[in-house]
Amino acid sequence: MSNPKDTLPVSIQDASVPLARWAVLAMFFANGALLANWLARIPQIQANLALSEGELGLALMGMAVGVLTALTMAGGLIARFGSRAVTTGGGVLLCLLLPFLGLMPNMIGLWITLFLFGAAMSTMDVAMNAQGVDVERLLKRSVMSSFHAAFSIGGFVGAAIGAGMAFLGVGPALHFVLAGALFLLFIVLISPRLLPVAPKIEPGMTESVFQLPARALWPLGAVAFCSSIGEGAMADWSGVYLKTIVGTVDGVAAFGFAAFSITMTIGRLLGDNLAMRFGAANLVRAGGLCAAVGLLLAIILPQVAVVLLGFAAVGAGLSIVVPLAFSAAGNIPNLPSGVGIAGVATIGYAGFLAGPPAIGLLAEATTLRVAMLLVLLLVSSLIFTAQALRQ
Repeated sequence: MSNPKDTLPVSIQDASVPLARWAVLAMFFANGALLANWLARIPQIQANLALSEGELGLALMGMAVGVLTALTMAGGLIARFGSRAVTTGGGVLLCLLLPFLGLMPNMIGLWITLFLFGAAMSTMDVAMNAQGVDVERLLKRSVMSSFHAAFSIGGFVGAAIGAGMAFLGVGPALHFVLAGALFLLFIVLISPRLLPVAPKIEPGMTESVFQLPARALWPLGAVAFCSSIGEGAMADWSGVYLKTIVGTVDGVAAFGFAAFSITMTIGRLLGDNLAMRFGAANLVRAGGLCAAVGLLLAIILPQVAVVLLGFAAVGAGLSIVVPLAFSAAGNIPNLPSGVGIAGVATIGYAGFLAGPPAIGLLAEATTLRVAMLLVLLLVSSLIFTAQALRQ
C-alpha cells in the first residue's frame, strides 16, 4: 500500500508501529464513545429544555451543519499542521465541548454548541483516518476496517455509560463533565503515541484551508455516498419499518438497528483480513450484493425474522465499504492523505445526513416499503462502482 507521494520520514519508520496502531485504535474508540455519550442523553436534554420534535430536529441540524462545514477545512488543516496535531486538537475540543451540551439553556445555545461539537468530531474523524492510512503504509497491509470497528465498539461503550448514568439518576450536565474529563485524560495520554507525520506544507508555502472535493475523489465519493445512505436508512428507519410495516411492538422494533450494528461491527473486525485476501474492490462488490439481497428480503417478505435477518445482512455488507473507501482516498497519488479522506468523507456524510429525510419524504408520498426500494437501488450500485477502489 505504498505511495511515493507521501514517503514517511525516517523518524516514523523507526517508530514503534504496533504502538502507533493501538494509539489510532484508541482515538477511533474515543471518538465513537464521546459521540454516543451525547446521543444517549438526547431524550433527557429534550425534556429539560421542553423542546418539541420539530425544535429538537432544528437543534440537531446544527451538528450536521458543523460536520459538513469542518469537512471542507479538515484536509487543509491536516496539510498545514499534521494529522497527529489535528487528531489531538479535535479530540480535546470534543471533550471540552461535551459538558456545554448539558448546560445550554435554550435551543439556540444548543444549536451553536452542536455546530462546534460536530465540527470538532468530523475534524478529528478525518485526521485519525489519515493516521490510519499512514499506519497501513508502514505495516504494508490493510488495517483500516479494524479502526472503524473500534469506533463502533466505542459507540457501544459510550451508549452503555449514558444508559448507566441515566439509570443512576445522574443529570446530563454532570454526566458530560465526568465523561469529558475521563476521555480528555485518555486522549492526552494516548496522543504522543500517534505517528509524528510532518505537515505537507513547508514554511512559507500557502494553501487554502477551505477545499471542496477534487474531481479525482468523485468515484470514491459515490461509493461512500451510497453506502452512507444505507447506513443512515438503518439508523433512522429500521425500527420504524419493523413497527409500521411489519407490525411489531416497540421492544422488538429496537432489535432492527441492533441486528444491523452487531453485524457491522463483526464485519469491520474481519474486514482487513478479507480485504487482503480478496482485494478491496471485490470485497465492496460482494458487500453491495449482500446488502442489496438483505434489503430485498426485508421488502418482499415483511416478517419479523426475515426483516431482522435482512437488516443484519445490510450491516455485514456495508461494514467494510466506508473504511476501504477512506483507505483508497488516502492513497491517491499527488493528493495529501487528509485532503483525499476529507473529500470522500464530505460526499459520504452528505449521503448519511440527506438520505434519511429523503426517505421520509418519499415514504410520506408513497409507503416506507417503496422508499426502501430507493435505498436498495443505491446500495446495489456498489456492485458496479466498486471498481473505483481498484483504480
